[in-house]
Amino acid sequence: MTDTSLVIMAAGMGSRFGGIKQLEPVGPSGEIIMDYSIYDALEAGFNKIVFIIRKDLEKDFKEVIGNRIEKHAKVEYVYQELNQLPRGFTKPEERTKPWGTGQAVLCCKDIVKEPFAVINADDYYGKEAFQIIYKFLNTSSFSSNEYCMAGFILGNTLSENGTVTRGVCRADADSVLSDIVETSGIMKDGDHALAKDKQGMDIILSLDSIVSMNMWGFKPGLFIELEKGFVKFLSNIGKNELKKEYLLPEVVGELTHTNKAVVHVLKTSDRWFGVTYKEDKETVVNSIRSLVNEGVYPVKLFT
Repeated sequence: MTDTSLVIMAAGMGSRFGGIKQLEPVGPSGEIIMDYSIYDALEAGFNKIVFIIRKDLEKDFKEVIGNRIEKHAKVEYVYQELNQLPRGFTKPEERTKPWGTGQAVLCCKDIVKEPFAVINADDYYGKEAFQIIYKFLNTSSFSSNEYCMAGFILGNTLSENGTVTRGVCRADADSVLSDIVETSGIMKDGDHALAKDKQGMDIILSLDSIVSMNMWGFKPGLFIELEKGFVKFLSNIGKNELKKEYLLPEVVGELTHTNKAVVHVLKTSDRWFGVTYKEDKETVVNSIRSLVNEGVYPVKLFT
């Protein structure tokens, strides 16, 4: 069987949550959100797990989840650090913020040589998304520059405890991505959602809008584009832009605009939940409990 990897971005600092939110237990037997994503991925057919973490998290991370998952799948670790830059570039002395999700995935280029999916560590995506992305990645009719993303319904991805940022998508009649706009400050307001555009102006969004939750399906050829894009990003970043990030959705958007990639939007009706804010944890725990009671998951995963 051909390897198909699940790449999990777990190097985030969890600043809004106030701790290492990826390692917070939410399941009835102490499971964390990642456990459910990995369980769903393995069930769908993925057979290799790649964790992107910070080196300083390694010991805790392996104790909480890594050592356990190694008993059920091939596991690799990749470390995202601020000084991992292309030749000719050095980290600005004052820079403390990670370089973003584009650099995180780029860190995998020497480890991942097969089709792969990318997800956030602190998001629950549901079974359907893993199944449709796995099927896409293992369909031979798609070329090396054809990628996919799980398209979630905006109304299924909002937090009750604050605003969220989502990649709002536009697709053509064939469900091919034509545009993706990283949109911040999204919150439900009656039968629609309110948000802010890049200029800080209010915009209204339909709750049926399709959004990206950073769940993608790629071929290894993406690393070449990520590398070129990161050099361009670093070349253009200003000395005072110490928090600007190289973001995966923006990279994908640029590739679609320049016809270097075709991205298929695979719509899923599963409901997202995640720990964006500390107050979200109770909602996640209750949601997992409901899924266990419905028989979607066993009481204890990976027995």
